[in-house]
Amino acid sequence: MITEIRDKVAEQLEKLDGIVALRSTEDGAAPYLFQQGDNLEELVMNPRYPLSKTASKLQKRFKDAKLGVVARGCDVRALVEMAKRNQIDPDRLVVIGVTCTSEEAEFCFCAEPAPNLDQWSGSTLIGEPVPGAPPNPIVAEYAQIPYAERWAFWKAQFTKCHKCFGCRDICPVCFCEACALEDPLWVEPGLLAPDFPMYHLIKAQHMTTRCVGCRQCEMACPADIPLTVLYDLVRQDVAELIGYVPGADINEMPPFTLTLADAAIESDLVY
Repeated sequence: MITEIRDKVAEQLEKLDGIVALRSTEDGAAPYLFQQGDNLEELVMNPRYPLSKTASKLQKRFKDAKLGVVARGCDVRALVEMAKRNQIDPDRLVVIGVTCTSEEAEFCFCAEPAPNLDQWSGSTLIGEPVPGAPPNPIVAEYAQIPYAERWAFWKAQFTKCHKCFGCRDICPVCFCEACALEDPLWVEPGLLAPDFPMYHLIKAQHMTTRCVGCRQCEMACPADIPLTVLYDLVRQDVAELIGYVPGADINEMPPFTLTLADAAIESDLVY
């Protein structure tokens, strides 16, 4: 599949100003803007890394550029949510969608491992779509767990946190310039572990209509906190209570904006 991806990137580079993808060299792997003439043998799909914020930064810097991005299913859902919040201009972005394998879907408990490209003009899909994976067993059984046990479970998990901000920094839909997790009004500086449960509930609140189930936060966590269990539960409640599914429809606006400050930030970044 990687050969097919590289061939498609080479083809699209004849029409685009550049394509955002993961590049691996002897110094490591990192997001990179591939352009004509670059060595596409360096383009890789692993280790997984979300590229939505990289694409956003490039679009804001180069306002006339027509770019592409190599994206898995969860990456495309993140691009949809970023577009709704004026962080991505979908008219200037071509998506090269890549399907995940059954093993990858099972690892992430992903119900939608294939990218939905219906809303992205000029985009293409590489790979055969596979069925979605069953949900995380903890999520599936959560309703039967007594409240006292739920509280004890999360307290034991969150007390492992040492506030490295890895979950925030890797998140493909975290883009606020001023982060509430660093606001001393909400989170006491220098306190480890952070106050239970305020720190993680603030993050969960901000993910209410954004989380696309990529599992990047959990994979980045050095303390092995099962963060996607929390966000899966939040996403499940949002779908049941107000019928909103993050990343599903680029034309369906988020049901609410968290704060007036968020609204001001987003309006300032309109293209």
